[in-house]
Amino acid sequence: MDTINAVKNRILQLCGERNITINKLANICALPPSSLKAILYGRSQNPKLLTIKIICDGLGITLSQFFDTDEFNSLEQEIK
Repeated sequence: MDTINAVKNRILQLCGERNITINKLANICALPPSSLKAILYGRSQNPKLLTIKIICDGLGITLSQFFDTDEFNSLEQEIK
């Protein structure tokens, strides 16, 4: 698992928990749907932390809550 897929999976997980679509999430966060879809479909290989923060704000969670998952905690180092 790499970081980009972990971010993608976390966004999908949070949407699933709240029973909202990606377009609804984009609307809640005041982001263009294309920005979220770029992350989810792999066109964005380096999503900005600010974008993730905006997603967190829209979902009413902190960055810490976003990243505090087993998936993120078990990621291997990117620099080897």
